[in-house]
Amino acid sequence: MALDTAELLLHPVRLRIVQAFLGGRTLTTADLRAELPDVPPATLYRQVATLSGHGVLRSVGERRVRGAVERSYRLEEAAASVDADKARAMTPERHRRAFLTFVAGLLADFDRYLDGGGGDLARDVAGYRQNAFYATDEELLGFAARLRELFAEYAALGPRPDRTRRLLTTVLLPATAHEAAPERAGTAEPDRR
Repeated sequence: MALDTAELLLHPVRLRIVQAFLGGRTLTTADLRAELPDVPPATLYRQVATLSGHGVLRSVGERRVRGAVERSYRLEEAAASVDADKARAMTPERHRRAFLTFVAGLLADFDRYLDGGGGDLARDVAGYRQNAFYATDEELLGFAARLRELFAEYAALGPRPDRTRRLLTTVLLPATAHEAAPERAGTAEPDRR
């Protein structure tokens, strides 16, 4: 059965598998089992096969291990994202379901961080925060382009023994549907904390 990209990624295990590949990683199913130890092996293999069959994961190598063939996979990032037209066609309920899956995955990542001895945010250079700013659509597109460039610069550094793989998660949305900047005359200065 053919699934669209949104439906593929709405599955919590498939989403975690895709997230494991972020950063240009090449992984085998054995690597995935080590990274996702709470996922039963049969489920993991089935979901890898589903993602591979839909072009989200691409086999980039094979080797024999105890008589079996072990494949190495890479993420096809274009196939693992929902384009603007598909996102526009999603119903509000489907957006809610997709966002809930996304946030549940983020919460699970944070739980694994805490359960793995994390929790000292200063030591681990970790954190979570929310900020707000005013921007026109054009200014926001410029901001997003600069953020992509900055991220690409750091993503290109690649793995090294002294580097820690880090997750940067973004959610960008209007504060309210039609909130505009307050009128300048007679209004209080914005909070600049």
